[in-house]
Amino acid sequence: MKRTSNILIAAALTGGSFLVACSKDHRKPGKHYVPDMVDSRAYEFYNKTVANMKPVEGTVKRGELLPYNIKAEDTAAANLFKNPLSLTATDLEEGKRLYNIYCGICHGTKLDGNGPLYKGGDGPYPLAPANLIAGKVLAYSEGRIFHVATYGYNAMGSYASQLDREQRWKVAAYIKNVQTGGKMPSSVAPAGDSTAAATAAPAADTAATK
Repeated sequence: MKRTSNILIAAALTGGSFLVACSKDHRKPGKHYVPDMVDSRAYEFYNKTVANMKPVEGTVKRGELLPYNIKAEDTAAANLFKNPLSLTATDLEEGKRLYNIYCGICHGTKLDGNGPLYKGGDGPYPLAPANLIAGKVLAYSEGRIFHVATYGYNAMGSYASQLDREQRWKVAAYIKNVQTGGKMPSSVAPAGDSTAAATAAPAADTAATK
């Protein structure tokens, strides 16, 4: 009898504890020794404070190229700037595709400056675009070509909003490849080569001119 009473008492206490636990208000969990570690502060992503937060100084987003800090007027430094990408023949094909989309309409798919907008002077655009396979443009380095695509030159506007940095470098490599008669620039490796990317630090280019 005594044993049965003890079992009933234990069951009643357990049930009472269970009911208390179930009825606990989880919005008021009680006291925590380190509350910030238990409940992290919530942020509204589209809140102005958060949305306008800048990256930590000196850091670069994963997968992003180092910032291009050469000023628009500093073409001499641009001539000395090396292509930071380790490109393959496949990347050159991508550069060709992008060139035909964004550049060919003016400079022509043959890079001769005779695209559909000019059409030998019969097109809707009266000024002849630059011939990329003749004249002074032949002396431009990949860095200089990238610089022009980034900031624009004379009547040509900037293409930085249409092409990201990596795409502009691929287009520059493609143009230089055509200028050299199909000889791959030093920045381009054969297709399938897993060579590590070159550093983005500027280096002297003896063939470059202002």
